[in-house]
Amino acid sequence: MRYSGPAYRLPTFLRDYILHFEGEIERAVASFAATLPEGARVLDAGAGEARHRRHFTRQRYCAVDLAVGDATWNYGKLDAVADLTALPFRAAAFRASIHIVTLEHLPEPACALAELARVLAPGSPVLLAVPQEWELHQAPHDYFRYTRYGLAYLLDRAGFEITRLEPAGGYFRLLARRLLNGLQFFAGGLRWLLFLPAALLLAPPALVFPLLDGLDRKRDFTLGYVCYARKRS
Repeated sequence: MRYSGPAYRLPTFLRDYILHFEGEIERAVASFAATLPEGARVLDAGAGEARHRRHFTRQRYCAVDLAVGDATWNYGKLDAVADLTALPFRAAAFRASIHIVTLEHLPEPACALAELARVLAPGSPVLLAVPQEWELHQAPHDYFRYTRYGLAYLLDRAGFEITRLEPAGGYFRLLARRLLNGLQFFAGGLRWLLFLPAALLLAPPALVFPLLDGLDRKRDFTLGYVCYARKRS
């Protein structure tokens, strides 16, 4: 899951306001990296274009992906091309891992998490990000969406314990994102003539709704989750 549309050309504060989930993920990865000791081996399981390498300059970062998710991506920065259910590493080889918006693309997520647990040393932290409400992407390699309970179940079965689970916004942020998603239907051909009227209709409420997000205390409506977990000792 990666957004590369016009919003990425906006100022950072406005981009993070609109693309809340992506902003939360970036901040989580940066803070996660800052907690790890220098020289620790870190596995990016499902690294794609290895965009998170820049956060792990103090550690020994290893980017692994099967390299089939998106034909437009450059997988040349990977350290290894491998199936996440059969990683080419010895047991307990890594001291930490990130697994960012990848679990939905794996047809056997339980097997992948068990393999991730195998290559991590006991007590090692892992950072995951998973979608709950998201459109189809990287087809046909898009299989699942996760509730907090489904994710907790899978992690527990694989030998992890969750230390923190944070929803990426609530109902009003979800609604705002869906309104902005609607603009894609006015791109291309003669539909461009309707883009400006559609933007004038959809953009104002999309910019206001996030201000109301505090009303959703339960966060049952959310774009996804940022999850901190640890391999059980």
